[in-house]
Amino acid sequence: MVLRKLPLSLVFLLLAACSDNTPPVIGTTPKPTPTPNSQTVSVLTQHNDNNRAGWNANETALTTSNVNVKQFGYVFTLPVDDQVYAQPLVVGHVSIGGGFHNVVYVATVNNTLYAFDGDDGTLYWQKSFTAPGMRSPRNTDMTGACGGMYQDFSGNIGIVGTPVIDSARGTMYFVSRSTTGSTFVQHMHAVNIVDGSDIAGSPMAITAAASGNGDGSVKGVITFDALRQNQRQGLTLLGGVVYVTFASHCDWGPYHGWVLGYDAATLQQRIVYNATPDGYAGGMWESGAGMAADAQGNLYVVAGNGTVGIPGDPTSPRNRGESALKLTPSGSALRVASYFTPYNYQSLNDDDIDYGGMGAFLIPNSGYYLTGGKDGNLYLLNKDDMGGYQPSSNQVQQVVSIGGAANMHCQPAYYRSNSKELVYVWSENSPLRAIPFDRASNMLTPQDQMVSGAAGPTGQHGAILSVSSNGAQNGTGILWASYASSGDAEHAIRPGILRAFDANDVSKELWNNQQNAPRDAAGSYAKFAAPVIANGRVYLPTFSNRVVVYGLL
Repeated sequence: MVLRKLPLSLVFLLLAACSDNTPPVIGTTPKPTPTPNSQTVSVLTQHNDNNRAGWNANETALTTSNVNVKQFGYVFTLPVDDQVYAQPLVVGHVSIGGGFHNVVYVATVNNTLYAFDGDDGTLYWQKSFTAPGMRSPRNTDMTGACGGMYQDFSGNIGIVGTPVIDSARGTMYFVSRSTTGSTFVQHMHAVNIVDGSDIAGSPMAITAAASGNGDGSVKGVITFDALRQNQRQGLTLLGGVVYVTFASHCDWGPYHGWVLGYDAATLQQRIVYNATPDGYAGGMWESGAGMAADAQGNLYVVAGNGTVGIPGDPTSPRNRGESALKLTPSGSALRVASYFTPYNYQSLNDDDIDYGGMGAFLIPNSGYYLTGGKDGNLYLLNKDDMGGYQPSSNQVQQVVSIGGAANMHCQPAYYRSNSKELVYVWSENSPLRAIPFDRASNMLTPQDQMVSGAAGPTGQHGAILSVSSNGAQNGTGILWASYASSGDAEHAIRPGILRAFDANDVSKELWNNQQNAPRDAAGSYAKFAAPVIANGRVYLPTFSNRVVVYGLL
């Protein structure tokens, strides 16, 4: 009432004076009038590209000089209807809303997809993709997982794996899950990024069958189970085919590691691969990272615990659980072109310290594939000759031990400056490490690693890392780390923290979102969902029903 009696100009002055020191109201989206953004960079897939190295080398606004608590912080919030497990994606210069805009796409576990303006938070559209007459599955539907106490998810299990976008087609691909409580279905969707409408052939119910006598087979056939198969990894677009991988819910069998490929134009199924057709398990997790792929059309993935080989021959490609795989399309299947299985795979399997928990990536412009397991080891592989299986030793390019307490539930990242090439790993119960990669020897040099003193993640969940820079320009390389700031995020929702470090010297922390709370605080940590850096913004997914956006103030 009092404000109505004041001159309008004074009201505006009072509001402006309050705005700098007033914390954001959670669940609201301010609508500033920003200066047009000169950057139009896109992030179309999990961890930026099919290398899965997590590096955006085209960031021109954010530098080591201006990412600090005075110049950088919270700018707006993107409110959504549920938790965000999938990494947000960004498309630059989209014709939408009466002009060209940078658009950020956010998917939730309630099967809802949103398209927001990436520069000011305007909502362009939102749409539910739950099948008609059904609802999103919930953790309580997984009655056999973890003995009926399944807590890897705390509620809905709708869209979980990070979608992928074909910018030439203007199409986004993702997997939704729906149930009536007794019937469970998963659907592959292909939608127009401008309005969210399904393209012809979408949605496509996900079904598959493979010949084999493995777990759950009936008369020599294994059938895809939409209840038990967990679509956790990010999707991969390669050669006009959208690839989707599957694992399980808390090793609730029968399940298998599946790779299914769908025609990007028609959504017709073109590829079916089962990692353990005469065995069990072999799920593909990688802490939510997508399968890597190279320019020659090969796919790279790590299958977790499960059957290795056939009786009497652990080198057979027929069953390849507990293995890194190079897969090459061959007709309607994938051929194992090369693989690596640790010599002690049986003990890894028996003790639940299996291979493949860490996100794996191809080191850019090299022939090497970096993988990791719950045993605390990094395994650097020649992507074309991975090392196979040897009964008493690992014949790989290199094994680097991070330590037994480092279970490697994390996503590493990579950066190359003018003077050095670095791989970053921040596992739980272990410090942040920046390990050089030497091109002369094609080896990591752990003796030269840099270690951060920042307090890191604990429990059974490590940090999710991303890197931004303006190419190799000095003073622009920034390493971003998202993780649970306290407690164990494996089976509980925990508060999150986002940190920024000098990518060339991780002993130098530039900023974190706890330095000016509540202004910069984000809420609950979104496990396995990477922070996205694009066009001067950092998009941080959360389990607090929002994506928090940071930028220059």
